Amino acid sequence: MLDKLRQLDQRYSAMQAKLSAPETYEDPALVSRLNRELAELEEVVHTYRAWQRASEDVEAAKAMLSEPDPELRELAKEELQSGKETLARLEQELKILLLPKDPKDDRPVIVEIRAGVGGEEAALFAHSLYRMYTMYSDRRRWQTQIASVSETELGGVKELIFTIESPGAYSRMKFESGVHRVQRVPETESGGRVHTSTATVAVLPQVDEVEFELDRKDLRIDTFRSSGAGGQHINKTSSAIRVTHIPTGMVVECQDQRSQLQNKEKALQILRSRLWQQKAQEQADSVSENRRSQVGTGMRNERIRTYNFPQGRVTDHRIGLTLYRIDSVMDGDLDEIIDALAAAKQAEELARVGEG
Repeated sequence: MLDKLRQLDQRYSAMQAKLSAPETYEDPALVSRLNRELAELEEVVHTYRAWQRASEDVEAAKAMLSEPDPELRELAKEELQSGKETLARLEQELKILLLPKDPKDDRPVIVEIRAGVGGEEAALFAHSLYRMYTMYSDRRRWQTQIASVSETELGGVKELIFTIESPGAYSRMKFESGVHRVQRVPETESGGRVHTSTATVAVLPQVDEVEFELDRKDLRIDTFRSSGAGGQHINKTSSAIRVTHIPTGMVVECQDQRSQLQNKEKALQILRSRLWQQKAQEQADSVSENRRSQVGTGMRNERIRTYNFPQGRVTDHRIGLTLYRIDSVMDGDLDEIIDALAAAKQAEELARVGEG
């Protein structure tokens, strides 16, 4: 690890020197690339340099242990203990910083929410999840946009697809893929009995045409009039688009953009991301079935979280985390859950590196 850190430190210094050279600024593309690479290395290099300083402090404290003055020796013991604790903390931070980064983490995302078991109550819960994610996006200043929605008469949604256009959204939202379960007294239930319903969430990193090219002869594109329970999602013209990927039978509908062209482009974007994700999942499964992570796998049949309204609790089953503040969670206060999932993911990867 130390050899790699020294190499990164040397590379960082070399790029700083190159960036400060007058001739570099004659090439704007080079300046942009150097600034980007420096930003990527900055945290790990600064942490490594802090570790170096702490190492020097520990060695100095060890040397002071041989001092004849008892007060100096006692001071040296305290500094040695403090220095060792600092070193241990920085070593752990460096291990995490050196873990391979998910190349998809900096991408915008497509989020697909579908009502599961539970009829109208499942549809209402699916809408509640959409509200939760849009409020979470507002907290993080992410831009969201509905791509397609199929509403019910009582205000629920059978299916809702929306995008988060902000870079980096995938690094947080990827943990939300899976089956979400709700336990509450439905608005449609007069007897006051607690019902259990589910909704599924799929989070896909957005993929552009350069990364995954669709063969147009594999596509069937149809237009139709938007339909639903009413409201802002209804169009008078046939601007809604249905794209069918003939080889797989995968269908994407988009009806919430302003024009037929915009709906078509959004539908193709969603289809491209779905097919790319499907291919990536197949490759991952073929490489190693047994080593697939249990945190944030994105498997749709995996029950990941329960929202129990009578008890006011939210439980994430992947890490055994329970919070008794369901109202704030449903209002988009998700950071504590997502931070815990990210930490568990890091711990798993560190353990895997240790085994290797």
